[in-house]
Amino acid sequence: MLLLLLRDSLGVGGVGREVYVLYQFWYRQFAHGTFPVNDVTWQYPPGAGLVIMSPGVLPWLTYFQAFVALTLLADAAVTLALARADSDRVTHGAWVWVCGLPLLLHIPLARYDVQVTALAVLALLALTTRSAAGHRLGGVLAGLGALVKVWPVLTLIGTPRGRTTRDAWISAAATAAALLATLALCFSHSLGFLRQQGGRGVQIESLGGTALALARATGSWPGRVQYRYGAFEYVGPYVSSVGRVALLLTVLAFVWLLLWRVRARTWNEATPLDAALAAVLLFTVTSRVISPQYMIWLLGLAAVCLTSRRTVMRPVALLLLPTAGLSSLAYPVLYDEVVAGSWPGVAVMVVRNGLLLAAALLAARRLWTSAVAVPA
Repeated sequence: MLLLLLRDSLGVGGVGREVYVLYQFWYRQFAHGTFPVNDVTWQYPPGAGLVIMSPGVLPWLTYFQAFVALTLLADAAVTLALARADSDRVTHGAWVWVCGLPLLLHIPLARYDVQVTALAVLALLALTTRSAAGHRLGGVLAGLGALVKVWPVLTLIGTPRGRTTRDAWISAAATAAALLATLALCFSHSLGFLRQQGGRGVQIESLGGTALALARATGSWPGRVQYRYGAFEYVGPYVSSVGRVALLLTVLAFVWLLLWRVRARTWNEATPLDAALAAVLLFTVTSRVISPQYMIWLLGLAAVCLTSRRTVMRPVALLLLPTAGLSSLAYPVLYDEVVAGSWPGVAVMVVRNGLLLAAALLAARRLWTSAVAVPA
């Protein structure tokens, strides 16, 4: 992964450009006490600024070098935490992370998603302990993660009813509120990301984008690809309708998760882990944006699930491994083909998104039957 990042010429190349150009540009703005202003590429919660600023703790390195070093440190923290949770070496959770991450080539080292995944993984492992302090710590880590990239709050969706849920959610809310208030006091325009996030369209790598790509390749849709909001998106007739359908499916996924939580009858130590993976999968496949780095989140959550013998997500974790490999084939290896909408690019996206959808549906089904369905 480091060698590929050093050369950075595979496929379309320039994977590391996001760090040494975009992240470093934001870093300079933070140094002046402001979040990015009127920048359509800044679409992240204010806590993300802490990750972007973190290379400053290693002033003897360049920004790029420090960012990669801290990413490797976060990777090591996840590996050690998973290995410790799998101390009897029978569930193989750590191996899913160690062997799965390189399937994404050098993308994980040039995005800040490894750091976010580390917060989610450590939060889940803390929530599986039997102490109230561990539950509160899990809530704190989930709250931090939520303010960095929103989705880690889903690690709390499967916490057992009662004191565990109260401790975790109160800790998460208090942590997120305190950090948000601190950042708002120290920096201006801390909530400016909301304007950019709301304007996102249908990215070419999403499920909706794949449907439009198929229609375009068969000549039944006249739309085109345009670079907007820091990504390639489809523009043309029916695109807004596809975006609204994706939003509706996201709402339905949220309603389904709430229904599962209300109807769930049995909990075990794997239930919070399984619920987190199922929830993030459902929100990923219904998103208007499915960037390849999203697979980092899913691999981390799958690895946590496999630290428990009682997980029902083992088949889902196995599905995610080829999905990760296909994601890196789509970007950066064949990204020119994906953008052009040629049949090789469309085929890769159809298979990748088909596997991702299958993993989401399988995860939802197995989560429901494990906690809601009454055994015969």
